[in-house]
Amino acid sequence: MGMLAELTHRCPLSCPYCSNPLELERAAGELTTEEWLWTIDEAADLGVLQIHFSGGEPTVRRDLERLIARARERDVYSNLITAGVLLDRRRIDALAAAGLEHVQLSLQDSRSASADAIGGYRGGHEKKLAVAGMVRAAGLPLTINAVVHRQNLHRLEELIDLSVALGAERLEVAHVQYYGWAYANRAALMPTRDQLDRATDTVEAARDRLKGILGIDYVVPDYYARRPKACMGGWGRRFVNVTPVGKVLPCHAAESITDMTFEAVRERPLAAIWEDGPAFERFRGTGWMAEPCRSCDRREVDFGGCRCQAFALTGDAAATDPACSLSPRHGHMVALAKSESGADRRDFVYRSMSRREHFGRGSSAVLRPPADGSGSPEK
Repeated sequence: MGMLAELTHRCPLSCPYCSNPLELERAAGELTTEEWLWTIDEAADLGVLQIHFSGGEPTVRRDLERLIARARERDVYSNLITAGVLLDRRRIDALAAAGLEHVQLSLQDSRSASADAIGGYRGGHEKKLAVAGMVRAAGLPLTINAVVHRQNLHRLEELIDLSVALGAERLEVAHVQYYGWAYANRAALMPTRDQLDRATDTVEAARDRLKGILGIDYVVPDYYARRPKACMGGWGRRFVNVTPVGKVLPCHAAESITDMTFEAVRERPLAAIWEDGPAFERFRGTGWMAEPCRSCDRREVDFGGCRCQAFALTGDAAATDPACSLSPRHGHMVALAKSESGADRRDFVYRSMSRREHFGRGSSAVLRPPADGSGSPEK
């Protein structure tokens, strides 16, 4: 049903919870405009109904308008997932004219100092607020993506109110998921159980208060769960991801499973990879499952949970997701959450990709979150 088109790994931000793979793809290896155009055609032929143009930061691609226009020509809904800091009114209007139908804009916090510190980009928050206004002025629907964690959860209510003020129709409150780059920052990001419970109460109250005004999606951290979530609705069931170099993945984090290889659209048609590619077949359905998943009455509800999380915590991508209370590693996950949420650690390990090479010296400051969460960020 949906395809995530990761046009590039280049990005001006350095988020400590970045979900892109540990080894980022360089610009020289990215799919060309023509390669993306026929990939969009193949996706439409396969039955993809919506394409989410993402990255990295997709707006660094000068051909983004052409790709969106092709999606429109093929009657495929287009959504832009962006940090927003490289956009201006002229570019937004051009994207809308090309056929863009929706924008998802990320916010790192509700206040400038902390938001800029989390994203590692000075002045980014104010730029995002301005871009939100430009998106609405262009007549495009707006979703706010708010990634939450221990260092910003205390301002969740402010993030909700800010989303309303910006004219967003939808807010995604997404707790950090701990694989990829976020795994290295787990002790600085993991919320306490009390924070999680208060956040859940805040979301439920806001859903009642803002019904008909703001829709709120809520993604909780698996480390506090008793039952796992279905990975992307089930591995290889309704979602496909194409990376900047054309590798085709069953989920956006699948490259974190280091014993897997993935075919690419440069080598084989997208439909063929989807239908019988080894990476898609490996965890599709239920036949691959061992106990306790194999005999569980939820095996076609959660499909064994997250394969990337299973690999990160057990070393075996076929293991029961430790988020499940029936996993022999569930107690280990609970202990990790308790230990790391209590860690006195605030500094982030930022990710970068030689940003001076792509964006100039002005964007390269690495910031530390202010001690009280509200003052000026430190270098």
